[in-house]
Amino acid sequence: MRKLKLFPIVLAVCLLLASAPGAALALDDPVVGAAAVVLADPETGRVYYSLNPDQQAYPASLTKVMTVLLAVEAIERGEVAEDDQVTASESAMEGIAEDGSTAGIVPGETMSLIDLLYCAMLSSANEACNIIAEHVSGSVEAFVELMNSRAAELGCTGTNFTNTHGLPDENHYTTAADLALITREALNHQLFTTLCNTVTYTVPATNVSEERALSNSNALINSSSAFGDSYYYEYAHGVKTGHTEAAGYCLISTAERDGIRLMAVVLGCQAVERADGSGYEYQSFTDSVTLYNWVFDNFSVREIVSSSELITDVAVEMGDGVDRVSLRPITVVTAIVADDADLSTIERDVVVYSERDGEPLVAPISAGTVLGELTLSLNGDVLGTSELVASTSVELSRVEYMRSRLSETFNSPVVIGVIVALVILAVVYFILVARYRALHKRHLRDVRRAEAERERRADEAQSRQAGEHHAAGSAAPKRAQQPAKKSQPAMDYFTEDDVQSRETVKIASNIPPADNKTRRDYFEEFFKSQHEQSQQEQPGPEEEDGPN
Repeated sequence: MRKLKLFPIVLAVCLLLASAPGAALALDDPVVGAAAVVLADPETGRVYYSLNPDQQAYPASLTKVMTVLLAVEAIERGEVAEDDQVTASESAMEGIAEDGSTAGIVPGETMSLIDLLYCAMLSSANEACNIIAEHVSGSVEAFVELMNSRAAELGCTGTNFTNTHGLPDENHYTTAADLALITREALNHQLFTTLCNTVTYTVPATNVSEERALSNSNALINSSSAFGDSYYYEYAHGVKTGHTEAAGYCLISTAERDGIRLMAVVLGCQAVERADGSGYEYQSFTDSVTLYNWVFDNFSVREIVSSSELITDVAVEMGDGVDRVSLRPITVVTAIVADDADLSTIERDVVVYSERDGEPLVAPISAGTVLGELTLSLNGDVLGTSELVASTSVELSRVEYMRSRLSETFNSPVVIGVIVALVILAVVYFILVARYRALHKRHLRDVRRAEAERERRADEAQSRQAGEHHAAGSAAPKRAQQPAKKSQPAMDYFTEDDVQSRETVKIASNIPPADNKTRRDYFEEFFKSQHEQSQQEQPGPEEEDGPN
């Protein structure tokens, strides 16, 4: 009874959950037999899928990717040339297994460097790799050192090379992740891309051999390879195959479809006998196709951000009526994402250059000026990037500009120093002026005091002189009785000729003013004595007529 009662409840809950909008189911991982896998974008390095990417493994002939890369870089630097004629040495044949892959090159045979590179990539010729190494670095040992140093430069952390070709050696190993780094770099060089994508190539006749017809061992791009035509994949391109008993079947390849470009590194694959007994299935090829189809069937290029979307805005200084400008992507941002991905979960990392550098953004700004960048990522994988540009123009405010220039000028250490110096000089000047005025006033005061003292002394001297003249005037009658001994009073203001030749009115005009009593008394006494003397000297009537 209880079960029957619970059944309707459980059914209702199930119906409710079924009708509710749930999250999309997670994409299942691809099923492969490889021991280690890296499936990535060869341009950005974005990894779509990986399996034991850092597990050390034997690379077999995938080693030749590094060998050919170093030769291509030497050609680009001008150290060697494609048409260099290279003669195989006896030492180049050392350590080469008889059952290893070869192009049949023998000591003393001469061919061009470019032909040796084709032998290494298409026929996977082990001896060709040693011949290339000696030509580039002088010896195989020196070349191997260059291989390891270059791997370290590319960021490889689990790689150690002991030879140029990949024949078994317990100290010769790498990882799927490191091989992905090396191959990404190699694909940046056009000559390498040409070599690894070539299906067939004919080596011209040499001094010891007829021409050689080479065929690429990569069955994904060569339907006529030794592995048959069942692995041919129309979207595939090079790079390199590899196989030893210790390493298993290995392959690095690329593929592109609908704007999605991929690179697959598979290591440790097996050759599995088919159920129908028709031969073996080489997992290096089938796993690579499985990986490519997994992305092509479940991922697509989708627009993440439009070029008109305003991502952020940034402060602008000295704008004419505008203090902020909006930023937009310079182009539409697309990304390869799973078809069931929730685009709202994509993370946006916005970098505004002025804010990052700690420098203000100053007008004028033209529309389209690059001011920042946008990075889109999902679950730690970078999906795409775009520069951010100003959506509109911002004109310069002349008022704000002048204010800013004045502020910069007066905030300049040099200007501040000059202003301080001028202030100090002004203060010193005012102090000196004040001191000068004080000293000048003191000097004038001293001069006035000295002048007053001189005037006082002069007045006293004149008073004494006036007294002496007064005394001399009272004695004048006695002197009149003695005409032979005439004497003239001293005159401070006029000579005798002046007095005798001037009229009284004229003389009176030169009499000192009334306020100088001492001098006035002196003149009154002087003129009185002069008058008396002139009266005494006038002749009588008899004397005036003279004798008859």
